[in-house]
Amino acid sequence: MQYVGKIDKELFRCVSENITTDEVIITDERVQHIKERHPGDYERYFEYLTRIVENPDYILEANKPDSALLLKHIEDNGKSYKLILRLKTSHDPEGFKNSVITFQKVEDRRYTRYTKSEKVLYKRE
Repeated sequence: MQYVGKIDKELFRCVSENITTDEVIITDERVQHIKERHPGDYERYFEYLTRIVENPDYILEANKPDSALLLKHIEDNGKSYKLILRLKTSHDPEGFKNSVITFQKVEDRRYTRYTKSEKVLYKRE
């Protein structure tokens, strides 16, 4: 398990009203999933995880409860990213943390399609 960063709980209330922690982690199992499903993305772009989690451009509704799809364009390298974040709520067992489910680089066209086809819960101005 690796520590990723902290979310702004107030910002993420658009996803769930009862978020119980601001800490975000990624498990070894999820790292392995990312490495298998999106070869090279974890190694090349892991350094951006904290920025994505702590300052997303968009928070979109995900297809699972208490989860969000985060989008972020990083000016440093001109690339865009998608991250699925599972939020820890009062309904979850003690000891759970907000957790990265998956993460990958996305092409600009797909990034734009997400912002138009998914329900936008938050957009950074």
